[in-house]
Amino acid sequence: MGEYLLEPLAYGFMQRGLLASVLVAVVCGALGSFVVLKGLAFIGDALAHASFGGVALAFVLGLNVYAGAFVFALATALGIGALSQHGKVRSDTAIGVLFSGTFALGIAVISGVESYTTDLFGYLFGDVLSITARDLAAISLAGAAVLALLGLFYRQLLFVAFDPAVAAASGVPARALEYLLLALLGMTIVAALQAVGIVLVVALLVTPSATAHLFCRRFHHMILASMALGSLSALLGIYLSYYLNVASGASIILVATALFFAALGGRALLRRAGGWRSGVRRGYHSA
Repeated sequence: MGEYLLEPLAYGFMQRGLLASVLVAVVCGALGSFVVLKGLAFIGDALAHASFGGVALAFVLGLNVYAGAFVFALATALGIGALSQHGKVRSDTAIGVLFSGTFALGIAVISGVESYTTDLFGYLFGDVLSITARDLAAISLAGAAVLALLGLFYRQLLFVAFDPAVAAASGVPARALEYLLLALLGMTIVAALQAVGIVLVVALLVTPSATAHLFCRRFHHMILASMALGSLSALLGIYLSYYLNVASGASIILVATALFFAALGGRALLRRAGGWRSGVRRGYHSA
């Protein structure tokens, strides 16, 4: 058993992949709890797809692809907020228009690049095992920035997440905090690009947090459980990817999905046995 655990660690690319996956899972777990609480899964998916336009454009122009992805994700978030805030279109309509437009821009840009299939494939579907030391440093910096800002504005963000109208009436800058949350979402998506890819990043944001939401009564417990579940999914997924020779990003998300359904089934069994009190739906506490 020990040799199966230690064998992958003999390779530098596996060490970097495991570390990067856990870092991304921790950040996604922390922010994903807010995403689940506020129902931002759709907008998270939109920002992930919108970032591909920035990745493609930066790649063609020889610029930093992570910077391009963040600029496009942030611009899309601001555009969605501006269009829906002024009542011109519904928020879901604005999301659909902007994310499909920016994603189509990315496809149009790379369609003229002969080598795009090999160079950009990893950003679409993830290739954590090809992460370099420089990539790992960038992921660490982005993740640290997201966690630091979440910690700094935790109470205000929590207030806005639970009741934005009351928060605004109490003098809390609700609109600014909502934009901050979207900016953090964009940063997290960029950090997770190479780990799980644009297509699957929203699953790493939502699935561990949704699993934690099933059995946690307090929000900070939900955050910690989500971070732990995401890390476990990352570790198991990377090992499965190594031994089964499957895509690392897909294996991470499949493990996270399996944990979700296992938790859902266990919760149903406990409720049937009369030993479960639903604390998330009834008596859920923010602190």
